[in-house]
Amino acid sequence: MPALRALLVDDEPLARERLRSFLLREPGVEVAGECQNGEEALVALSRQRPDVLFLDVQMPGMSGFEVLKRLGVNAPAAVIFTTAHDQFAVKAFEVHAVDYLLKPFDRERLRSALGRARARVEAQKPDDVQAKLSAMLEDIRAGAREPERIPVKTAGKVSFVRIPDIDWIGSADNYVELHVGQHSHLIRETMASIAARMPGDQFVRISRTAIVNLSRVKELHPLFHGEYSVLLTTGARLTLSRSYRDQLPRLGVA
Repeated sequence: MPALRALLVDDEPLARERLRSFLLREPGVEVAGECQNGEEALVALSRQRPDVLFLDVQMPGMSGFEVLKRLGVNAPAAVIFTTAHDQFAVKAFEVHAVDYLLKPFDRERLRSALGRARARVEAQKPDDVQAKLSAMLEDIRAGAREPERIPVKTAGKVSFVRIPDIDWIGSADNYVELHVGQHSHLIRETMASIAARMPGDQFVRISRTAIVNLSRVKELHPLFHGEYSVLLTTGARLTLSRSYRDQLPRLGVA
């Protein structure tokens, strides 16, 4: 029986290490590579051609769902999402994932997911894989799109903010603040979850506390130690932190 070749994609080093240690103890599984973000994953997938993809849902810059959109019909036959948020489970299966692992998971749960992945890989002919991936893409386009607007409560009523109208998003303790022109709206949500909801081709996370609309970025100014000052068209000035330097190409910096 040929070994399952697995690619691990997760922005958290400890999460990758835990998953790798589990997989290396499983017979008939080979770790083909590891990636810490969506851009790295796209490159590795084109080179490695793994059988199964372990894909984190929430990552800076590009969510796991966005990675699948970019892959199109070139995605592996078996995709297993990993997430710390159970709310993503339904959406994971909407895009034809083999399974999803809710962090922290144990070896028995991983073995169950591997069994389903192997069955998917062994049972499908190339034409079957192509058909399922085409169906997956159609489902993403038709029914699993990111929401176009976000509900916010203001003065006892619920209003809606269009996502393209958001200039930037900042963290505020257990809330996030949506900055829209001269107004701001506070909603109870984490930065990680709001980042996953934002269209990856329109928004980029530049620090632990800020997400910006790419169309609002006016200027970038280098600071010290690899950080950048980000000036928006609204006049707001934010900081791209050193740990998010890998997002510079998306802001036009080579």
